[in-house]
Amino acid sequence: MPNQGNVGTQRALIHQDLTRKILGAAIEVHKALGPGLLESVYEACLCHEFTLRNISFKRQPPVPVNYKGLSIECGYRADLLVVDTVILELKSVDTMIPVYEAQLLTYLKLLQKPVGFIINFNVPVLRDGIIRKVL
Repeated sequence: MPNQGNVGTQRALIHQDLTRKILGAAIEVHKALGPGLLESVYEACLCHEFTLRNISFKRQPPVPVNYKGLSIECGYRADLLVVDTVILELKSVDTMIPVYEAQLLTYLKLLQKPVGFIINFNVPVLRDGIIRKVL
């Protein structure tokens, strides 16, 4: 079961059908490739898997910072936005650090999306590399 953070059970089930499809696609990529590759490889393969499964997505969508009515393009980009609902931040790292979760939560807030995942492909079993966050 993915790490749910400090999220209550009811809120953790938001968009359950969609998130199951997303995680199924990520698991398929991980099964085929295993750990140890660059994040960009997993991103390209996951995009291909989404296309094969007819799951709509945007790759590297901009994340503008809105400050007091001013939209500032700072160069921030989410890795993937799936069905205009779920943000994915992909990693291929040895150690997850708290700033990754803070980044995802900030992207959720700035893009006003309800749910997001950090998926770290650099693990032997993918479920151990998944963190789910909801707003």
